[in-house]
Amino acid sequence: MAVSNFHEMLCFYVKQKSMVTAKLSDIQMKQLAATKTQATKQQEYNAQLSALYYDEEFGYGTDEYSEMLVILQSDHEFEMANLTNWESQLELEKECLETQLNEIQAYENSWTKMLNAAIKNGFAYGGGGGGK
Repeated sequence: MAVSNFHEMLCFYVKQKSMVTAKLSDIQMKQLAATKTQATKQQEYNAQLSALYYDEEFGYGTDEYSEMLVILQSDHEFEMANLTNWESQLELEKECLETQLNEIQAYENSWTKMLNAAIKNGFAYGGGGGGK
């Protein structure tokens, strides 16, 4: 196989690696957004708990407090479950992309070795070049 074919395959793998790396960056940014959203939702929940506790109409000590607390908790649990689901999905996508990246790097290394061997063979072709 000609050296140019080896070089062309290496360029293909570099391009593939670049695309997968860009997707990985995107996934990592989404994971950061999910973590930030989760923290924000937790702060909002804590503020709602505090507001409910001190509410004059439905606050602590009233008959409606426990009902309102259950509603607030179930809404929060639902939001957290959705966020956890999203984070799990992102983690699976990330693992899949990392596997693809490792595979591409292995192929790239193989083609690099073949290119190096082809270059060595090209220079060694025709004898040792000694002048006797």
